[in-house]
Amino acid sequence: MLSRRLSQRLLRHHLPIGLATLGLTGLLYVTRSYPDVITRLSFSSAYPALFLVAATLLVGPWKSLTGSRPAVSLDLRRDLGIWAGMVSIFHAVIGNFEHLRGRPWLYYVYENWRDGHVMPLRYDVFGLGNHTGLVAALIILVLLATSNDASLRKLGTPGWKQLQRWNYAAFALVAVHTWTYQFGVKAPEWGWIGTASAAIAVALMLQLMGWQRRRALV
Repeated sequence: MLSRRLSQRLLRHHLPIGLATLGLTGLLYVTRSYPDVITRLSFSSAYPALFLVAATLLVGPWKSLTGSRPAVSLDLRRDLGIWAGMVSIFHAVIGNFEHLRGRPWLYYVYENWRDGHVMPLRYDVFGLGNHTGLVAALIILVLLATSNDASLRKLGTPGWKQLQRWNYAAFALVAVHTWTYQFGVKAPEWGWIGTASAAIAVALMLQLMGWQRRRALV
């Protein structure tokens, strides 16, 4: 039997978030003109992942700005984070097979690094986009694995909260990854660049407003 709290979360959070995520992903998939499934899946999962990660940063500041009492763990933020984690990890996995089919390690190292490169690790724009995406995915994976009551009890409130704050670093890395791919790897699509930049800006602005609000109350 599901607990009342879990049942409410499934109905109020996971169902609408899941439907919106799958709907947007499906819409992006069918409207792309890319010739193969992998490229379509990579693109159609990229923007939902970005929007969901940004959304996790909106809940806390919004609660603070509306006068709600702050809480260590908010179910809505946690459930958004679960979907953000699932979509982000899916995008990270599928994205490693988009450009260099069968050789995903070349996303991170040069094939013949002695021919004009100072080290094996990629340090070009393509490498920057991939390294930031990989580190963000690893952080999000850890956050996803610990987004539960059992981890909160095991780590304790301070330790769990400190771990979850890595979401800020993940968001920054996701932003760099997004802009790097938009400007340096693919041909710029200004509509999507504006959309992604707006999502990032809204998250940053609300975070700043929430921080100012909390500081004023101290």
